[in-house]
This record gives sequence, C-alpha cells and structure tokens, in this order.
Amino acid sequence: KVVVVLISDGRANVPLCTSMGEEFDPEADEDSKDGKPSRKYLKEETLACAKQLGVLPGFNLLCIDTENKFISTGVAKDIANAAMGKYHQIAKADGNAIASVTNAALNEMKNQ
Repeated sequence: KVVVVLISDGRANVPLCTSMGEEFDPEADEDSKDGKPSRKYLKEETLACAKQLGVLPGFNLLCIDTENKFISTGVAKDIANAAMGKYHQIAKADGNAIASVTNAALNEMKNQ
C-alpha cells in the first residue's frame, strides 16, 4: 500500500514536460500565451495524472488543500476526486495542522 500526501493550493504552474527536463510545446495548448501553458492546460494535465495514479492497485492519495477557502478554485478537491483519494482543507498550513490532518487520515486508512 502506498500513501502519497499532496500538500497543495491546487494551482499547477509548471507542465509535466518541464519537470522532466523537456521544453513546453505551445502548439499543444490552444490557449497558450507567450509560449507558456494556460491554467486550463495545466489543470487538465494534473487531473489526467491524478486519474492514472488513482487506478493503480494499492495507491492512496491524501490531498491537503492550503488554498484560501474564500477564493478557492476547487482544483485540489478535483485532484483528490480524480485520484479517488481523501481531501482535507486546512485554513492555516503550519506543521502542526498538516501533521494532525495527515495522522488522522493515515489512521483512518489503516482501519479500512
């Protein structure tokens, strides 16, 4: 069993190809501006990866959303749902809050 703890505001800002040392191809994104990927492209790429991970046997995602609840885009929740994972929103992302949410979620997963 694998548990990945994702701490994110849900806002992807770097395409996967760049993370892998490759150049981003603006032609792959019809909404690309100035050679950079659009938010739509990044969101779709992130959700596609989450879906692929979510179907792996033994894979579990715990998504801790640090985005301000009042201006939330809901993307972190979408990521958790796409990966069939658990979602928790925390108001203040300090070490204690993250540890508390993580421990509670891991204990819940162990008991299932």
